[in-house]
Amino acid sequence: MPDEHERLTEIAHAAKRHWGYPERWIAAWKDVLTITPEFIAGNEVRAAVAGEEVAGFYALIETAGKIMLEHMWVAPDYIGAGVGKEMFSHALNVAASLNASSIEIESDPNAEGFYKRMGARRIGEVASEIEGQPRILPLLVVDLRPCSL
Repeated sequence: MPDEHERLTEIAHAAKRHWGYPERWIAAWKDVLTITPEFIAGNEVRAAVAGEEVAGFYALIETAGKIMLEHMWVAPDYIGAGVGKEMFSHALNVAASLNASSIEIESDPNAEGFYKRMGARRIGEVASEIEGQPRILPLLVVDLRPCSL
């Protein structure tokens, strides 16, 4: 799949644009939204395919002993078609197979509602900034194992 990095980057940029962000913000986020072959090779990156086309993708990364949902993007033509729901369910299963007890998500504010509908809960916020303006990103978690009493 490392050879798909250009298509995955295209999807990430298009999905971010879908929320109506100014083009200068998209340019500022270029590095964050660019998927490299090395990133794909070094992390759990999975794509959703519709027919012959990549419709979306997600990436799980392990950092500081935690599993994070680093990317989850759906091509705009497939938003609302269930691709995100299927990918998120798949990501939970993959994380569980890696013995993760939870997945953390630093969410775009526009995606928080989706993640909450999928069972995530807000555990905090991450302060960010764009063009000198503060931006608050929701920090969410999905527990993968039931709590034992």
